[in-house]
Amino acid sequence: MKKSPRINTPARLDARAEGDINTTPGRQDRQTLVNLETRDLLDQDARFFFHQSLSTPCLDVVNHASGVFLDCLSAGRVMDFHGNSVHQVGYAHPHIVAAMKNQLDRLVFCPRRFTCRPAIELARELVKRSPIPHSKILLAPGGAEAMGMAMKIARHATGRYKTISFWDSFHGAGLDTCSIGGERLFRDGMHPLLPGCLHAPPPAVPPSHREIPSLEAMRDPGYLDYLMRKEGDIGAVIAEPFRYSFALDPPTGYWQQVRSICDKHGALLVFDEIPVCLGRTGHWFACERYSVVPDILVIGKGLGGGIFPLAAILAHSGLDTARDLALGHYTHEKTPLGSATALAVLEVIETEGLLGKTRDQGNRALAALERLKLKYPRMGSVTGIGLQLAIELVDHQGLPDVETAERVLYHCLSLGLSFKVAGGNILSLAPPLTITGEALDQALEILDFALGREYGIK
Repeated sequence: MKKSPRINTPARLDARAEGDINTTPGRQDRQTLVNLETRDLLDQDARFFFHQSLSTPCLDVVNHASGVFLDCLSAGRVMDFHGNSVHQVGYAHPHIVAAMKNQLDRLVFCPRRFTCRPAIELARELVKRSPIPHSKILLAPGGAEAMGMAMKIARHATGRYKTISFWDSFHGAGLDTCSIGGERLFRDGMHPLLPGCLHAPPPAVPPSHREIPSLEAMRDPGYLDYLMRKEGDIGAVIAEPFRYSFALDPPTGYWQQVRSICDKHGALLVFDEIPVCLGRTGHWFACERYSVVPDILVIGKGLGGGIFPLAAILAHSGLDTARDLALGHYTHEKTPLGSATALAVLEVIETEGLLGKTRDQGNRALAALERLKLKYPRMGSVTGIGLQLAIELVDHQGLPDVETAERVLYHCLSLGLSFKVAGGNILSLAPPLTITGEALDQALEILDFALGREYGIK
């Protein structure tokens, strides 16, 4: 395999913030290993689809997905610890598939100006679990659309258009959501973006991503207070409770301080929990881990059970102030099919005890990663929040080791384990919450073997 050029400059790391990109020599080498049938299909995919980073050209062809496994045309059976964050309850869970098939025989679409029982029941169940008192909801076909509606609600409720969000965050790929997002990959070449979208350094980053002390000081909530005081008219602070790819908690008490600062300046606190909603942290909602209540909570991805695209906004009923305006009205808003699917997801999480299981499995996996860190010192930090796990790979100077991270990824793929590489050097592991202890152990063994092969330790 050809070696990639040394890549650890800030600009190149920013380009890799959201995942392992598909334009490196390592990816190109990997694509030469596929069989002829796969090669033909990948060539057709590349011919018909627009090319974009993280996607086309593709890696393999998926024939079937079930539980934690993808069955790929070339690679065979692969454990998926990536899943685009939709596979909280695994792929093709029988209870969810049955609920969807049952709904297909009853009602498949609900047009605007009408409602349906599944949508009402889903709203009732989400409001019942919501950490926000007196919640009401909106449904949308995807997380970016839901975030856009949350931005509209914040503008209308506060009469202000300015927002503060965080560098390195991801809130969606639309022009509105990449304006508040903090990832260069989605912003470059797209200007002018929305006005009034201010950014601050994120509250926590892996050790290899830390910078000069003066910049690190800006991670303190006091900087947000200063920014809101000097800028004025901030309508909302929009944030991920934690950067999920890094599985890294903010400092203790951080969100309580931010909550107080928002209240002081009359701004709303909007939490984006789209990738980690419904149990990945061991709680229904990530904000419960930090004992803080946002004004607006956006969830998605796993809500649709890895089958139906669905997202939702939970917000205090006092923000229901735009009755004469259109906040979204997306075509598949009160979808009976999506609502029945989401209700089945809630049932699976409860009946299978996945919240407690996630905490237990997450603690066990994190302990295993800590043992690997003793074996491979260049792993850097290892972190875990429920079943969101992360491994930092660094060089001898403690800087991001992008080359090694990519090689470990492809070693693991060849052995049947897929995951995401975030920030250039962070191995981001997100198995389904339904994963068995046996499968989790198997994945950790693959990771151990790949790291040993890379670091020359048998």
